[in-house]
Amino acid sequence: MKTIYIASTNAHKLEEIQSILPADFLLKGLKDLEIEVDIPETGKTLEENALLKANYLQSVINNSDAIVIADDSGLEVEALDGKPGVYSARYAGEEKNDKENNKKLLDELQNKTNRKAKFVTIIALVEKNKQLIFKGEVKGTIAFVPKGEHGFGYDPLFIPQGYRSTFAELGEKVKSEISHRAMAVNKLLAYLNN
Repeated sequence: MKTIYIASTNAHKLEEIQSILPADFLLKGLKDLEIEVDIPETGKTLEENALLKANYLQSVINNSDAIVIADDSGLEVEALDGKPGVYSARYAGEEKNDKENNKKLLDELQNKTNRKAKFVTIIALVEKNKQLIFKGEVKGTIAFVPKGEHGFGYDPLFIPQGYRSTFAELGEKVKSEISHRAMAVNKLLAYLNN
């Protein structure tokens, strides 16, 4: 059993990544390690934030042989010049939630005909004397109203290219095969298995 340590307390994110990993990989988040800290995302890019979080966790674990990762993801909407982007999780404000973020996004797209968007995930791996970045991206469009019961974040609004349903309608099984996070995790796995 290989253990991957991830700098995250987001239960949805951990569940999604664990569902993508093969059975011989165990994912441990900050809560599993009894680390009670919210790592500030002060970077200007997804890459910077992922590296900040991964480097922090590596410094706490202090084991250069440990597999330490962090993930930062964002929704980039073409008509909004790439927003919400790096601010996706806190788009409607620091203390806001998914529902409020989705509402703000729909409000800003109200008079826009271009609803093209893409979800991007960056996974940073920090090991020994290396820092590596694995990127996953899925293109799609933003729905006019939230649909579906599965997933989290912008899943009720994001319709991946080639589908007519949102991530939240498609469910976890399909999402774990086609999502931006799945693409990034699979690139990480290809590296780890090499």
